[in-house]
Amino acid sequence: MFILGTDTGIGKTFVTAGLVRALRRAGLPAAAMKPIASGIEADGSYADIEALRAASELDADRINVYRFAPPIAPHRAAELAGQTIELAPLVAMHSALSGRFSPLLVEGVGGVAVPLSASLMQLDLVRALRVPTLLVVGLRLGCINHALLSAAAIRAAGVSVIGWVANRIDPAMLEAEASIQAIATRIGAPLLGVLEHCPPDSAFDAIAARWRSGAAPAQ
Repeated sequence: MFILGTDTGIGKTFVTAGLVRALRRAGLPAAAMKPIASGIEADGSYADIEALRAASELDADRINVYRFAPPIAPHRAAELAGQTIELAPLVAMHSALSGRFSPLLVEGVGGVAVPLSASLMQLDLVRALRVPTLLVVGLRLGCINHALLSAAAIRAAGVSVIGWVANRIDPAMLEAEASIQAIATRIGAPLLGVLEHCPPDSAFDAIAARWRSGAAPAQ
């Protein structure tokens, strides 16, 4: 399953790591990979990779192919590094990990319509992996538009949206429940859970259980 978000900084890593831990608590050999990452921390680490590495109990090089220091769009970060992001190594890593871990979650980079190179979009990677998507919606002003456009873009690429998670990134958001309802009645995919600010582990257990009960392929 590929974890996509309505924007950058809306909780994809938070949700992905939480789901991996929940699935492992349920007895499943789950893991997550972050194929592409940009944005290095002050201590030289990559926070997203580290979070998924810790949840999956794998070395960083086992779950990541491309990493770039600047916190900018991956296609530009690659250009500045003299590299080109290519599908083949990403698909190869996914194939190797999916042979050992199930479910295997893949965290995307940025939002949905993200270019990876001059000729490659993030949704091309999703199609190449032949996996469904889970959409993380960051609850803030504008989230209805972001959620519905993101889901439409995913489906236009021929990829399925098996569910979505609402993440309260702005605890002070006005009429958040009304926004959740507006999305739920229009997005055409089940709401798997609403994550409050600093949720307990049980919140992820519930989301994982709902996904497993109605999910198709675990990959």
